[in-house]
Amino acid sequence: MENKYLEIPAIKAILSRKSVRRYTESQVEDQKIETLLRCGMAAPSGKNIQPWELIVVKDREKLNAMAEALPYAKMLSEAPMAIIVCADINACDYWYVDASAVTENILIAAEALGLGAVWTATYPYPERMDVVKNVFALPENVASLCVIPVGYPAKDYQPRDKFKTEKIHVDKY
Repeated sequence: MENKYLEIPAIKAILSRKSVRRYTESQVEDQKIETLLRCGMAAPSGKNIQPWELIVVKDREKLNAMAEALPYAKMLSEAPMAIIVCADINACDYWYVDASAVTENILIAAEALGLGAVWTATYPYPERMDVVKNVFALPENVASLCVIPVGYPAKDYQPRDKFKTEKIHVDKY
């Protein structure tokens, strides 16, 4: 039986999301960047605290500095931009949960806009978080969750089907 709901645009964007690590030289348009940020900030937030802080990075020197220092973010050296998802760690104990929801929204929005993106974690690794803190002189109360390189995909990436019925438990484990 065919699932008619799989054709709904929002669901298609979710199921099409993939990690893109190679980018063309094309710049990401300002309206698309704003859309990514709006989608990120539409995320749910515990007690509506919204502890997130987002850094848009277009500066080539800063992108290259992070690419050099972050072990799983080498693709920043060719990405035209990145969004760093941070949060005020004093706002709530679960800042990283809210920031994760922001990150996922940005990744899905990038897919819907024809962009490629990938989640490169800085949290919970102090040495990676320190890279971002030092490159951007973040205040003590602001910590990074991840760096999201964003750009137009340089090759045809395909999403992975991660649906596994053995991971589904109905009324039992």
